[in-house]
Amino acid sequence: MRLLLFTTFGITLLYAALPGQAQQAAADTSAYRLQLREVVVTATRTEKALTEVPIPVTVVSKAQIRTMGAVRLTDVLGEQTGLTIVADHGRGVQLQGLNPEYTLILVDGEPLIGRTAGTLELSRVAVGNIERVEVVKGPASALWGSEALAGVVNIITQKPQAGTRGEVRLRYGTNRTTDAGGTFNYQHNRLGLTFFGNRYSSAGYSLQPATGEATVPPFASYTGQSRVTYRLDDKTTLSTSGRHFVEKQTNTLTISGGNGQKAQVRLAARQQDFSLNPSLTRSFSDKLLGTLRFYHASYRTRENYTYAADGAPYDASYFHQTFTRPEAQLDWRLHPNHTLTVGGGYLLEAVEATRYDQRQQMRSGYGYVQDDWTPLPGLNLVAGARFDGHSQYQSQLSPKLSGRYQVRPWLAVRATAGRGFRAPDFRQLYLNFSNPAVGYSVFGTHQVREKVAQLAAQGQLALDPATGQPLVNEALLEQASQLTAESSRAYNIGLQADPNEKLRLTVNFFHNDLRDLIETAAVAQKTNGQAVYSYRNVSRAYTQGMEAEARYRLRPGLTLSGGYQYLLAKDRDVLARLAAGSLYRRDPETLETVRLSRADYGGLFNRSRHTANLKLFYDNTARGWSGSVRGVYRGRYGLQDRNGNQILDAANEYVRGYWLWNVAAAKTLRQRYILQAGLDNVLNYTDPANLSTVPGRLYYTSLSVALGRQ
Repeated sequence: MRLLLFTTFGITLLYAALPGQAQQAAADTSAYRLQLREVVVTATRTEKALTEVPIPVTVVSKAQIRTMGAVRLTDVLGEQTGLTIVADHGRGVQLQGLNPEYTLILVDGEPLIGRTAGTLELSRVAVGNIERVEVVKGPASALWGSEALAGVVNIITQKPQAGTRGEVRLRYGTNRTTDAGGTFNYQHNRLGLTFFGNRYSSAGYSLQPATGEATVPPFASYTGQSRVTYRLDDKTTLSTSGRHFVEKQTNTLTISGGNGQKAQVRLAARQQDFSLNPSLTRSFSDKLLGTLRFYHASYRTRENYTYAADGAPYDASYFHQTFTRPEAQLDWRLHPNHTLTVGGGYLLEAVEATRYDQRQQMRSGYGYVQDDWTPLPGLNLVAGARFDGHSQYQSQLSPKLSGRYQVRPWLAVRATAGRGFRAPDFRQLYLNFSNPAVGYSVFGTHQVREKVAQLAAQGQLALDPATGQPLVNEALLEQASQLTAESSRAYNIGLQADPNEKLRLTVNFFHNDLRDLIETAAVAQKTNGQAVYSYRNVSRAYTQGMEAEARYRLRPGLTLSGGYQYLLAKDRDVLARLAAGSLYRRDPETLETVRLSRADYGGLFNRSRHTANLKLFYDNTARGWSGSVRGVYRGRYGLQDRNGNQILDAANEYVRGYWLWNVAAAKTLRQRYILQAGLDNVLNYTDPANLSTVPGRLYYTSLSVALGRQ
């Protein structure tokens, strides 16, 4: 019955597209041409037509975001080809098989800070004021530095437009989820202003009610974002933007005390981020453009635990990170087909936290250069490099070369090769944490040698029975003290074909060769049987595969699109051990130990070999109807090692593949009121044991009201 309703909805969209075909034809053709001229800024740090960019770039427009009924960035990125939302200390995005810590997340070209174990929680970003989202695939460290090893997601917010207008919006859905907000725009003469405010809250949900624990506890978040522009003269513009986000969350947890008795504690958590970004842009001539930017961001969290019985304190922690960066950039058009970009800046990062001995700082200076050249008609070459000098690890040079050739008017070939890097974070350098309940300790590489010596002096390290000396692995301890940045060499090559105005095809093959991956290592043994951990560079891995997208305009206003990614992601050290015949597994029933072959190895955990999406978008401006049906497939993937050999090799270590289908429909009344209703996860797919972020079927409805002249 559910499937029948879902199919009926899709057929209804197809049927609704039939009338009004003539009315839509002109507008749709115009929209298609506009899309061909769509400009992106993230790939080269300068404005460039999307169809001319030599680097794989995905653009999600404001119109598409609205038709989807999306409210958070997680909703938008989760439906794009080659992107997978994964849960690891928050919901981050996996790009070309690389974990969330390797993708740089920007808002208007400036980085969002506040990652937990490398993951930046994407639901912190509301999408109500987003003009478009640009996703650059492949290493972009040559322009953007650390964390852009896998790629860049740049969220472009609305800029002031002529006139005075605004919009208010209210959405309500399952789990008492409420999204309320509005935008305001003003521009007159030299002054422009935009403002966006949003409140997002939920009563939470539990996928396993019998446990009495909430899978996602209740929360409420608030976002304020603004931009002010002032044109000082015909050639100079001053712009200042800012963002403030606050989220509050409460929960009740059951804990086990040291005597084995259970007790309930209440958690009151708060996280917030704040950023300010003034910039000055001046056109010195029609060939020379200069930009000065200053960016300061702050991220804070605080967690207070109290006993539910009497309100006595149980635990408390805090984290405070700041990021400050002045930067200058010059774009010099040497020739109509030749643009040189030069930039440089200084970065100061600091952190204070419960798990750090004192306030820690990191400083770096950097410079980058890029040459965008079209030597022949149809041939575009972009070469660039960036140098990062850092106070805590060795300097990094990130070169990159990209090219695009228009083979036929409808066919283009593009290729790119480059190097990316990711610097060790504060946790890997300065963490000072000992778990009081379990007994293990984790120290950053700048702390570990001193802390191990202290533990030995206090008699907390186990002794070697043969020598009577503390059980310390000196080789691992030495590796920990020489930690350096992770790096990758990446290659992308693909085709883009537009055989007619209705069809577009893109194919991209990619290979990422990762070196010096950072992993935890046990450097000493404690008397309680637990270990002392730190970090070291050791792992080598690769991800490679292919992604393909097709978009076909079935009728004016009705577009069918699909995407598919095939991915292989493997640890080279594991492959070497398999080749040497030194990896085994033990059958839990027969207790038979067998030697593993390469065919038994499933690759890195949390990667799906097959992912896909299928989307149907409908937009009839004349009649005021729009809607979408979107399906996202994630193939089976390894969740965790269950037989103790530390690799993915057994059937019970996988999570089965699944589809999630979402539908939405909207009606515009009097060109001012938009009524929208939607259903996410139509087939109510859940897997409580393995997928805490899939809550089941979600209904919602919303009303938007446009203010001022449209």
